[in-house]
Amino acid sequence: MFFLEVLDNLWIVISLYLFVWIYGWAKENLGSAKLAILFAVIIFYLTFYSYPFLVWLLVGFFILQTAGKELLTQLNPFGGDQLH
Repeated sequence: MFFLEVLDNLWIVISLYLFVWIYGWAKENLGSAKLAILFAVIIFYLTFYSYPFLVWLLVGFFILQTAGKELLTQLNPFGGDQLH
């Protein structure tokens, strides 16, 4: 039961973070706060309620982007810096 509670709380935190991130991006690119909220709500609904597996793909992509480059250079079987 504790594990399910943690997953629920994690889902709420991820959803709030992504909603604010989408809103900020939309406000910057669309120029209108009202249009940005509408856009963020639509994307949020489609992502979290229609296709929730995409959220975990985004979380995995975020982790890969933040810690993945160092991990990939350590796991490089050929040696050297070949990621450029």
